[in-house]
Amino acid sequence: MTDLWRLPAADLAALIKSKQVSARDAATAALARLDQVNHQINAVIDHRPEDVLQQADAIDARLARGEDPGPLAGVPVTIKVNVDQTGYATTNGLNLQKDAIASAHNPVVNNFVKAGAVLLGRTNTPAVSYRWFTSNLIHGHTKNPRDPGITPGGSSGGAGSATAAGIGHIGHGTDIAGSVRYPAYACGIHGLRPTVGRIPAFNTCLPERPIGPQISAVSGPLARTINDVRIALAAMSARDVRDIWWMPVPLEGPDLPKRVKLCVNPDGLNPVPEVVAALRDAAKRLEAAGWTVDEIKDTPPMQEAALLQTRLWLGDGYEAQLAAAEKEGDPGALACLRGVRDKVHPFDLSQTLARRAALTRQWLTFMEQHPLLLMPVSGMLPFADQLDRKDEESFKQVWHAQLTQIAIPFFGLPGLTVSTGMVGRVPVGVQLVGQRFREDMCLAAGEAIEAGGTPPSPIDPVAA
Repeated sequence: MTDLWRLPAADLAALIKSKQVSARDAATAALARLDQVNHQINAVIDHRPEDVLQQADAIDARLARGEDPGPLAGVPVTIKVNVDQTGYATTNGLNLQKDAIASAHNPVVNNFVKAGAVLLGRTNTPAVSYRWFTSNLIHGHTKNPRDPGITPGGSSGGAGSATAAGIGHIGHGTDIAGSVRYPAYACGIHGLRPTVGRIPAFNTCLPERPIGPQISAVSGPLARTINDVRIALAAMSARDVRDIWWMPVPLEGPDLPKRVKLCVNPDGLNPVPEVVAALRDAAKRLEAAGWTVDEIKDTPPMQEAALLQTRLWLGDGYEAQLAAAEKEGDPGALACLRGVRDKVHPFDLSQTLARRAALTRQWLTFMEQHPLLLMPVSGMLPFADQLDRKDEESFKQVWHAQLTQIAIPFFGLPGLTVSTGMVGRVPVGVQLVGQRFREDMCLAAGEAIEAGGTPPSPIDPVAA
């Protein structure tokens, strides 16, 4: 069986557990696929084949002893370069951090290992994980395997590009303002930003931000099937005492009616016609699967929430962040910080947190009545690569289009990107937003949408 890298993670784990194939077979296939296509997309920026094979051999040895290595037995996964992995640099796309070698796994990496996954390689991110585009001065420029003229997304652009191209079966990403959901959208796969507190995280190599979970980079999975997103979420969510925000909430909640509220234009987003068409198509798919879909004209405020999330993310310590970006000299990071200066500086933490409480109460009350929302991932199709650096107007266009990407994390809600199709060579998809800790509802609706068709994956990278 030579194309093991094509299989869903769930199918591959079942084959390995039943000893129809070995974990070494899967690792060898994954390494071969990486060697075959990574030079075209630059998604994986660090990997050690001998270590990968040793991990796989350890899984096979456990199986030979009659042990259960876990739900992801032998499945190759990739890890974003902004979280700690023992013995690797946690660069976060910065030359300034090239020597920040981790002495211990981040909890989410540790949970992958405990679930039996094989850590295949480290994936690229923009400098400081700031952007919806993926390039930096230390690791270079990541390309979208479906069309090199469009962004692979960011900040988990390496994870999205790798997963779509068949390098690993699950990609780890982090999401402050769309950094899992947007690469999934841009690369034509699926991605989940879970509820704050669902997946534990803690880095020793990168300084922790002091103001709590509202700006935390929440880890989440990217995968080619919704079921793989589900099993990855379960593996990644195991308890770790190092994360003070982790919550012991079951992955499955009480039954809720299969009802979805569709909002095509939340708070003045004004999406392009192709995005509207994808949303209405997804609604029809849900209805065909037995869901009730009702359209609403609007949601509670999102524009203010997006502005305040941006302040929590970039306004706290703005001058220090700008000084670090100037020292690094990364043009993308500088464009981001300089472009949002008027939005975030000066920064009043107490005022921002007070408004966050008020707006979040509005949203939680709304979600109590409407437990599942169908809305755009972005107001535009995936951007032309590096669009945010083109000029001031393009920068503003990008940030407006990402309204839902930025706003949803402000409320701590889960958001799932479901890829639904292609517009020429460009992917399109939709976003499902659920109540806190109801990722299960997002995934159930996501599977109903997925059943109506998704872009083919994995794919061979497309030349320019």
